[in-house]
Amino acid sequence: MPEKKKSVVPRLRFPEFRDAEEWEVKRLKHISPYIFDGTHQTPNYIEKGVPFFSVENIVSGKKNKYISMEDHLAATIKNKPEKGDILITRIGNIGFSKVVDWDYEFSIYVTLAVVKKSELFNSQYLHCYFQSEYCQKEILSKSLLSAVPCKINMDELQKTKVLLPSPPEQQKIADCLSSLDEVIYLEAQKLDALKAHKKSLMQQLFPREGETTPRLRFPEFRDAEEWEVERFGEVYSFHPTNSFSRDKLSYESGMIKNIHYGDIHTKFAVLFDITKEQVPYLHPSLDIEKLNHEAYCKEGDIILADASEDIDDIGKSIEIVNLNGEKVVSGLHTIMARQKLPKLIVGFGGYLFGTAYIREQIKREAQGAKVLGISPIRLSKISVIYPSIKAEQQKIADGLSSLYEVINLQTQKVDALKAHKKGLMQQLFPQEVD
Repeated sequence: MPEKKKSVVPRLRFPEFRDAEEWEVKRLKHISPYIFDGTHQTPNYIEKGVPFFSVENIVSGKKNKYISMEDHLAATIKNKPEKGDILITRIGNIGFSKVVDWDYEFSIYVTLAVVKKSELFNSQYLHCYFQSEYCQKEILSKSLLSAVPCKINMDELQKTKVLLPSPPEQQKIADCLSSLDEVIYLEAQKLDALKAHKKSLMQQLFPREGETTPRLRFPEFRDAEEWEVERFGEVYSFHPTNSFSRDKLSYESGMIKNIHYGDIHTKFAVLFDITKEQVPYLHPSLDIEKLNHEAYCKEGDIILADASEDIDDIGKSIEIVNLNGEKVVSGLHTIMARQKLPKLIVGFGGYLFGTAYIREQIKREAQGAKVLGISPIRLSKISVIYPSIKAEQQKIADGLSSLYEVINLQTQKVDALKAHKKGLMQQLFPQEVD
């Protein structure tokens, strides 16, 4: 007996379309009059001119490259993207789309494809569909993921399935998701503004290199003495770390938790509170008896990531502020530093090591080509600056902690909205098609 064909309908439909017919399944090349990619030649960039877009510009939404009008006309003599078309990334970052909602002239690189607008689809709907889970999976299945860089060829992109409801339902879905995108955008703008404020505030609360007093000081400390300047190696001593890789760690069970450098780069807060972080254990099969007693973290310790492919992340650090009585060690590609004498209060060092004053020095001391590294020896040479009055340290830490908490709450709000959109899209678009 033949298998019953799956119906092409989403799990969630707007009330006025619940009794409507099933969605149509079309190939992209059958609904767009023309699909083409950009120029295969790297152009000569100029300071001002016609915007030239590649993957990075579509993903970031920023213009940073320009070409002459002559080169633009040559690149678009046959195929010209225009308002209402859809741009989709096809090399490197695959499957990110954007509706052309501007009127000015522009050219594109081979890393982008253009899906010409058509009366057969709503451009905003098709853009939303491209970002659906079903479409993203199909695009990736047609892509050459082992290529460097990964890519989807134009003929495969043109064969991508498109699930199409009636034009009124397309419009309804597009309007709904566009409204949600606008809310997400506005909340993300608030988050960006908070982060910019934080950066500006830190630049004022901490001295610049070559200076010993900050530009902004709390009223009660404006007549206080200049900040102390010492070498890192005079303030901190280094303690042993381990080299256990990810496969030696477990989130399920264990006795000792382990700080991996990758987690410093990607998820741990500047002030590390173990009750608020998901930290893996050393795998129970490991012989933990061999761990040096000096390898256990203490509150106030600074843990730095000693390796990174990105110069801006080399030496990125956290300060341990709460261990909640748990045993924690510092792992692969980390440096653990502990104060020789209690000159800095717990909660101040984490912010200090995120300042331009410290970060720029670490960048200069970093070594390497593709992968950068920083060693304890080179780290020992950098200057550390701090107010000798601990009440001033506390005031700065309290002020920044309050701002970081506001940023954290706004981040959670944006993440929740994005999660809501993802869940909504899983219901608004069919998930399986024969």
